[in-house]
Amino acid sequence: MSPAHAEKLTLKEVIAMGVGGMIGGGIFSVLGLAIAQAGHAAPIAFALGGIVALITGMAYGRLGLQYQSDGGSFTYLEKAFRHPNIAGIGGWLLLAGYIGTLGLYAYTFGAYGAAMLNPQDQANPAMHHLLESLILLTFLGINLYGVKASGTTELLIVTVKVLILLLFAVIGLFFVRADHLLPVFNQGQLGVLMGAALIFVAYEGFELIPNAVNEMENPRRNLTRGIFWSIGITIAVYVLVSLVAVGNLSPDAIREYGEYALAVAAKPFLGQAGFLLIGLAALFSTASAINATMFGTARLGKVMAEERELPAAFAFVRQPKNIPWFSLIVITGVTLAFVNLGNLTVIASFSSSTFLLIFLAINLSAWRLRRTIGIHPVWPLLGMLFTLAAWLTLVLYLWQTSRDSLTWIGAGYLAVVLAELLFSRRRIGTLRQPDSQTPN
Repeated sequence: MSPAHAEKLTLKEVIAMGVGGMIGGGIFSVLGLAIAQAGHAAPIAFALGGIVALITGMAYGRLGLQYQSDGGSFTYLEKAFRHPNIAGIGGWLLLAGYIGTLGLYAYTFGAYGAAMLNPQDQANPAMHHLLESLILLTFLGINLYGVKASGTTELLIVTVKVLILLLFAVIGLFFVRADHLLPVFNQGQLGVLMGAALIFVAYEGFELIPNAVNEMENPRRNLTRGIFWSIGITIAVYVLVSLVAVGNLSPDAIREYGEYALAVAAKPFLGQAGFLLIGLAALFSTASAINATMFGTARLGKVMAEERELPAAFAFVRQPKNIPWFSLIVITGVTLAFVNLGNLTVIASFSSSTFLLIFLAINLSAWRLRRTIGIHPVWPLLGMLFTLAAWLTLVLYLWQTSRDSLTWIGAGYLAVVLAELLFSRRRIGTLRQPDSQTPN
């Protein structure tokens, strides 16, 4: 085996990348939100979100093989649409989505850290804000210095994380209470759909896999397999973990400890040791996810600046490690403001809404490029239908329950569109030739 071949990501490492991106902080933070909306049917809500991710994963797999680029979603939008500002807005939206997930991971780290440092179960907002800010600043320093995990390290981290969650699930299944699971739709079918839409951000991480297509062994075999396997494993973990959590938590406990409900769910059968074990897993998972997301998001900002979709300063790098220092500082600064001003509902709903819109655009791109990438049109059409339905459900939920969150999201999207139009150096009316066989 040649040295160059030895450095390529294996299928196991590709799967670990996807699983690590998805189980980075999502299940630890949005579980309480899912149960609050879907009730006993929270596991079904997680399964529905996974189905949407699987269908969209097919589009990502085909696009990733056709356009082997580190730009990922941004590149696919460029190939699919004539109008240059569409890809630009998509890139800005993707950047905003990653900032949202960074905020979600940091918020979760702060919530679990504050809970573990305060055994009296009394809320300590100051400690929460301190920890969520400190973890972001810590990994800003690490990324500025130039340290990043290898594929082998990520595989180890993900394995430990999944084993802890599976241990929780397997043991907890013997302690679930039937009255906590029945009736299944105790909060109605609409609650299940709303729960699935609200927690969709828990599945966003798989789209990082196509970005690494040039670093993996046999991408034609491993890219799509890596996407499907990682989503399948994540669905199984989420469904099992949410089933145990629902079966061991009372509605009052979910309302009281929603931000770190998963750790509280371990107490009935594992005691304080279980609380600490899940808490440590949450801290470990969110910390690694913050590092990986910050690393990737800063480089997306650099690529966009090189494509003249962001101010040129985002392309400033520090040699010799080619570190996009300006991009890192700005992204971290925006995330710090977002996570300290918003609550969990705002952060999770903004992130889920953003990635639902991105996945809708990617499915539309796959449909427009269906002949070029060789995909049956029914799959991107289904992907568009499901992601649009989920996004509209989320908007309906926020309109009914949290119009402040809807205002935040609307303001964020308006800022994205204005930013693209202001910073783009291309003429708005300019059209470029799309990929061959793209319909007008």
